[in-house]
Amino acid sequence: MTTSATDATPGSGPTANSMRRGLRRARDGVALDVTEAAVLLQARGADLDDLTASAARVRDAGLAAAGRPGVITYSKSVFIPLTRLCRDKCHYCTFVTVPGKLRRAGHGMFMSPDEVLDIARRGAELGCKEALITLGDKPEDRWPEAREWLDAHGYDDTIAYVRAISIRILEETGLLPHLNPGVMSWTDFQRLKPVAPSMGMMLETTATRLWSEPGGPHHGSPDKEPAVRLRVLEDAGRSSVPFTSGLLIGIGETYEERADSLFALRRVSRAYHGIQELIIQNFRAKPDTAMRGMPDAELDELVATVAVARHIMGPAACLQAPPNLVDSEYGRLIGAGIDDWGGVSPLTIDHVNPERPWPQIELLREQSAEAGFELRERLCVYPEFVQRGEPWLDPRLLPHVRALADPETGLAVPDAVVEGHPWQEPEEAFTSSGRTDLHHTIDTEGRTGDRRDDFDAVYGDWEALREAAAPGMVPSRIDTDVRAALATAADDPTKLTDDEALALLHADGPALDALCRIADDVRRAAVGDDVTYIVTRNINFTNVCYTGCRFCAFAQRRTDADAYTLSLEQVADRAAQAWDLGAVEVCMQGGIHPDLPGTAYFDIAKAVKERVPGMHVHAFSPMEVVNGATRTGLSIREWLTAAKEAGLDTIPGTAAEILDDEVRWVLTKGKLPAATWIEVVTTAHELGIRSSSTMMYGHVDQPRHWLGHFRTLSRIQQQTGGFTEFVTLPFIHTNAPVYLAGIARPGPTTRDNRAVMAMARLLLHPHIPNIQTSWVKLGTEGAAEMLRSGANDVGGTLMEETISRMAGSSYGSYKSVKELIAVAEAAGRPARPRTTVYGEVPAERQRTAAASDGHLPELLPVLD
Repeated sequence: MTTSATDATPGSGPTANSMRRGLRRARDGVALDVTEAAVLLQARGADLDDLTASAARVRDAGLAAAGRPGVITYSKSVFIPLTRLCRDKCHYCTFVTVPGKLRRAGHGMFMSPDEVLDIARRGAELGCKEALITLGDKPEDRWPEAREWLDAHGYDDTIAYVRAISIRILEETGLLPHLNPGVMSWTDFQRLKPVAPSMGMMLETTATRLWSEPGGPHHGSPDKEPAVRLRVLEDAGRSSVPFTSGLLIGIGETYEERADSLFALRRVSRAYHGIQELIIQNFRAKPDTAMRGMPDAELDELVATVAVARHIMGPAACLQAPPNLVDSEYGRLIGAGIDDWGGVSPLTIDHVNPERPWPQIELLREQSAEAGFELRERLCVYPEFVQRGEPWLDPRLLPHVRALADPETGLAVPDAVVEGHPWQEPEEAFTSSGRTDLHHTIDTEGRTGDRRDDFDAVYGDWEALREAAAPGMVPSRIDTDVRAALATAADDPTKLTDDEALALLHADGPALDALCRIADDVRRAAVGDDVTYIVTRNINFTNVCYTGCRFCAFAQRRTDADAYTLSLEQVADRAAQAWDLGAVEVCMQGGIHPDLPGTAYFDIAKAVKERVPGMHVHAFSPMEVVNGATRTGLSIREWLTAAKEAGLDTIPGTAAEILDDEVRWVLTKGKLPAATWIEVVTTAHELGIRSSSTMMYGHVDQPRHWLGHFRTLSRIQQQTGGFTEFVTLPFIHTNAPVYLAGIARPGPTTRDNRAVMAMARLLLHPHIPNIQTSWVKLGTEGAAEMLRSGANDVGGTLMEETISRMAGSSYGSYKSVKELIAVAEAAGRPARPRTTVYGEVPAERQRTAAASDGHLPELLPVLD
C-alpha cells in the first residue's frame, strides 16, 4: 500500500504525539493542514474510530443545515459507455479497449444512437432518472477508426456526438445526462452545459510523479497530468457547471500526496462553490492490466480517507464511496462520514468495474437504515444546485429537471413519470422588459444600488480570490536603464527588448515626459496630426448576464431592478434614430443572457440591416461569439460566417481585458480564456471580419501583464492584419465588484494612463497605426492628455453608454461632434470624421451629423 514521508524512517507510521494532536484538532473542529491530514490518513484501530466519530458529527451537522438530517442519497441510473476507445494508457484500466477488439466483438467504435436510446428507454421504464455517459478521452486523436466513425456520422469531434446524443436522451427518454467525457476545455463546457445538468471527472491524484515517471500508473496518458485535470475542475467552476470529482486511492501515492490532493479539491470547491460531490474510490487490481499484481487499497485506507476528506471539505460537502467496491461494509463508510452512495443501476453493470456488481437498492436501504439513515433518491445534479437554479442550470434544461425534482427539497420525486420533453430555446427571448430607459436615466437617476443582491455568491469566494490575486499584484524588479531604453525607443521602437519595454512602462517624472514625446513623434510620423472620431451609437441590447465578471458593474440578474432587455424592434428603432443623426456605425454588445438563443445575434444584425441598410454593424464581443457558437452547436468559424451573412461587418475586440490568464481568472469567473479570445479574433480576421483590439488595465494587473498583452496583439496583427485600432480602457473602479470586495486597486493613475498610451503607440508600431483613447473613461482633459501621449483617435459620439456609467464613470454618455473636435483642439490638433475601418465618411453623412449636432436630447427621445 502507500507509504508515508512524514517521518525520517521510511515506511514508519506517525508518532503517537502527532496522531493525538491531529485527532484532538479534528474533534475540536480546528482546520487541518496537509501534514496533519497525512498523519490522520494513517489512523487505525481506536484512533480510526476516534477520527470517524468526529467526521460523522461534521457530516451530520451539514445534513441538518441542508434540511435533510439523517438522509443518505443515491441516484437511480443507467451506465452508458459511449465509447471504450481512449487516447490514454492508464495502467489499471480495463474499461478502455482497442478498435480490433471492438470489431471482433461486433461493436462499433462508438455506441450508436439506437443502442444508447434503447438502454435509456429501458432505464426510464424502471424509474431511472440519470444517464451516466462515460467514455474515453478524445479517442479520435489516437485512433483513426474513431475519427472515421465521427466523420461518417457527421460529427466534428467526440464532444459534438456527446452533445447530440444528450439532446436525444432528454427529448426521447426524459433521463438527465451526467457527462464524463474526460478532460474538457473551457469551450467544451460551454458546448455541453446546455444539454447536461451535471458533469464529472475524477482528479484521482495530484502526484505528478505518477504521471511523469516511467512505470507510473498514468505514464503515457496526456490527460492524467494533475495540472491539466485541476484546470478542468476550475473551468467547470468558472462555467457554473455542477461537477463531480474525487480521488482514486492506493495507486502508489504517499499519504502526503493524498492529503495534498484533498486540499487541491478543497481549494477549487472554495473558489467556485461548484464541486457538487466528491467520490473517494479505492483501487482494486484487475486481471490483464499492468497493475494486476498491486494490492488492493484496504478498507481501513478507504475509511480513513473518507473521514479525513470529510474534515477537510467540511459539513456542506457531499461525499460518496462506491458501494460495489466494498464487501458489504456499508456501515463503516456511513460511520466515516459519507452521505451518498452514488449512481446505482437496476439495469446496467458498472463498466469501469465490471467484476463488481451493483448492490440491490433495497439492500442499500436496509444497510443505511441499520446505521440510522433514510435512503432517498436524488438526481444526477445535487439538490443544492437544483434549488440554486441560474446560473448553474441552463434554461433549456430547467423543464427537464423540474419534471423530476421535488421543488421543496431538490431531491428526486421517486415516482415521477420519466418521459421525454422538448429541448428548446426559451420562448419570447426578445420581449422588451425591465429598465429599458437605462441608457437615458443612468445620467439622470443613476443605478438603483452599488451592487447586486447576490454579490457574496455569484462571483465565487472573495477570500479565496484575494489569495489568488496576491502573487500577480507583486511589482516586478526593474534593473534596466531607462535612459538607454528611451534611446532605443527614439531610434527604433520595434527594437525595444522586453526588459527595456518594462522599464519604460514603469517610467515616471522627466522620463515619462520624454517617453510621451517620443510616442507623440512616432504617432505623427505614422498617421499625421489629424485626430479622428466616429459618429456612432452604442446599443447594449441587454444587461442580463450570469457570467460573473468581477470587474463588471453592468451585468444584472433578470430580477434585478436595473435589469433590462430590448426587443428587436427597439434595437432597430435606435439604429434608425442614429442614422437620422448622421451615424455611420452602431456598436452593439450585451450581457450573456441565458434566455437568448445562439441565433439571437443573427436576428439583431438582420434587424438593423433591414431597417438601415447603410449602417455599419460593429457588434458582438468574442465572448458573445463563443456564446452564440456553443448555443447553436456551430464552430466559431461557422458561426462567424453565418453572422457575416446576417449583416455583421466588424466585431469589437472587447472581452480581452488582459490577455494573461493569471489576471483574467481574478478579473472574471466565467469569461473566455485568453487562448479562446485569440482564436475568435484570428478566425474573424481570416473570414474578412476585422476587429478592434482593447486592453482594460489598472485593477489587479502589473506592467509586465501590459507588456505581454501588447506583444500578443502585435503578433496577431502581424499574422492577420485584421485589427483596425487599439483602444485603451482604464478600469472604472467605483461600482466594480472586485474593487468593492477590496481586491482591485482604484483604477490606473495618471502616470499609468500616460505610460500605457505611450507604450501602446511604441510597441504596436507599425502594425496597428490607430490608437484610441476613451473620453467616457478619462473625460475631456484626460483624453486630450492621451492625444499628447501617442493617441490619434478619440472614439465616438456614443449617443448612449451604460457599461462605464454603471461602473461609476462620471463623464456622461454622449459627446457631440463639436465636443470631440474641442478635445482635439485642446491637444493642438485638427480633427476629422472616420468610418469604422478608418475610411472617408460620405459627404451626406457629414452633413446630416452637422445638422443634428448638439441637439441630441431633443432628437433622441427615450424609447419604451
